[in-house]
Amino acid sequence: MEDFTERVVTILKEVPAGTVASYGQIARLAGNPRAARQVARVLHSMSRKHGIPWHRIVSAKGEIVIRNGEAAFEQEERLLEEGVPVIAGKRVDMERYKWDPGNDELPPHTR
Repeated sequence: MEDFTERVVTILKEVPAGTVASYGQIARLAGNPRAARQVARVLHSMSRKHGIPWHRIVSAKGEIVIRNGEAAFEQEERLLEEGVPVIAGKRVDMERYKWDPGNDELPPHTR
């Protein structure tokens, strides 16, 4: 596995329940701010194998961008189970639920 891919997998596993992160945020944290699409590829190809909480990753606008209706529904359901409301079945309030890796003590909406 390439260094960047390893960093992405490690960071993705750190996103705590009750929060979300964007593809671009993960790419920046992994050292390549222009690699949001690579993060999406890692999620698609390695989530199951590495036990990655894929459902916690959304677009920078907080949108569920998965095109597969069944997977998008599963993402929404998993987020709801973790206490993250999904607006109109497709968007998360990033101001309230965005992961702050510098402050893992509490989810953002409870601080």
